[in-house]
Amino acid sequence: MSGTAALIQEVQSAGLYVFDVILALSTAQKIMIVVALPFLYSIVWQLLYSLRNDRVPLVFYWIPWLGSAIPYGMQPYEFFAQCQQKYGDCFSFLLLGKVMTVYLGPKGHEFILNAKLNDVSAEEAYTHLTTPVFGKGVIYDCPNWKLMEQKKFAKVALTKDSFIKYVPLIREEVLNYVNSDSQFRGNKGKVNVLKSQPEITIFTASRTLLGEEVRNMLNTGFAKLYSDLDKGFTPINFVFPNLPLPSYKRRDEAHNIISSTYMKLINKRKQENDIQDRDLVDALMKNSTYKDGTAMTEREIANLLIGVLMGGQHTSASTSSWFLLHLGERPDLQEELYNEIKSVLGDRKEVTYEDLQHLPLVNNTIKETLRLHMPLHSIFRKVMNPLQVPDSKMIVPKGHYVLVSPGFAMTNEKYFPNANTFEPHRWDVSQNAGSSDSDTVDYGFGTISKGVSSPYLPFGGGRHRCIGEQFAYTQLGTILVTFIQTFKWTSKLPKVDYSSMVTLPEEPAEIEWERRAE
Repeated sequence: MSGTAALIQEVQSAGLYVFDVILALSTAQKIMIVVALPFLYSIVWQLLYSLRNDRVPLVFYWIPWLGSAIPYGMQPYEFFAQCQQKYGDCFSFLLLGKVMTVYLGPKGHEFILNAKLNDVSAEEAYTHLTTPVFGKGVIYDCPNWKLMEQKKFAKVALTKDSFIKYVPLIREEVLNYVNSDSQFRGNKGKVNVLKSQPEITIFTASRTLLGEEVRNMLNTGFAKLYSDLDKGFTPINFVFPNLPLPSYKRRDEAHNIISSTYMKLINKRKQENDIQDRDLVDALMKNSTYKDGTAMTEREIANLLIGVLMGGQHTSASTSSWFLLHLGERPDLQEELYNEIKSVLGDRKEVTYEDLQHLPLVNNTIKETLRLHMPLHSIFRKVMNPLQVPDSKMIVPKGHYVLVSPGFAMTNEKYFPNANTFEPHRWDVSQNAGSSDSDTVDYGFGTISKGVSSPYLPFGGGRHRCIGEQFAYTQLGTILVTFIQTFKWTSKLPKVDYSSMVTLPEEPAEIEWERRAE
């Protein structure tokens, strides 16, 4: 018998012996072994991983698969700070079975947001979360070049001429809401901003972007459908896109009803040859042909309309909630804003797009709110090819994920003194919030800066930079001006709720308001 054959026989004998020993154990002992094996395997795997000098340091964890999900999910910025102190700006952690490589700070922004398209993919990272909500064939459920084309199609509704038309419509919607909603009855009262602001932002966005016909649908229970869709953006949806749960069923039903309704509107306009320049629906019907000659289907146009309306919903709802809550603790800033608005508008009540450009404190209040409360605390990409960490020998393997957190940098003392203090006047003296890199690039939806090495990136960067930045300032600015003109209010600032995909205030998130004297 050869040495190899003898070794094999010994291993087999040892295996049979171990198997016999296990069979002889009691049921309780067998259960303990089954439970312990994943933990043992996890610890051994982490030990072997830590011995490799070509891997990013991994945060130790005890619970298999779950990894560091609890500390990250509850307080991501605190978790990042603790890891940074131990490992530096670049480290990895396990999140629900996925290895996430984090690179904090401006160098991380550059590394991940400007990574080559072949090396990292937002589509692969997000499609299982976004496709059930937005639908097939749009946003992250299509090749990247199509997404860039879709941004170009949608950008026709995001021009200066459009914004000039939008401002009076936004103001009208806000006034209609605060003069009719039950939370604003009388001359004083209390309002839950987690109810009021999502409704105000979806009413104003639908009226401006999708037109009066779509806006009127929201008065017939349509808004509730969007709320059901909105609940599809949670951490559990990110990991498990389809589960037999009531919230998933409501999400899918809401998508089907909204998409079908938009398709009926599209087909109605097509049959009646009623395609003008009223709204984004008309714009997409007139121009949604890709550069390869294929046209978006009616279903895809309907799905893109859902994506456009919801794309800014989280951002504006969250940001307007936060600036109302912060200003509730700063009556002095409310009066300063009121006086600034009066100095520009005079005796006029109606604000215009041009007025918004001459209200620096209004814009800086929005800017400061976005600094303290970037709606998305983490931005993910899936690694498609082995990715080398700059100035190191460390490699992020294919199949892992990379994570960048501009919100962490924006609340860091290294970049912003008194970082946890809400102070819009910090922006009075222009800081270098942009990049020194003046190079620009056009990914298909218009020219943007290539530079992402700034610590201030509330709208992301690179090819996936949000195209709605100017719309957000127009919408939020008009909302803020209208509130300041109409109310005075107080509040107690709540803690941040990180349990959803958006950094929302914890309940109760209320302001106590009283109407200003006419």
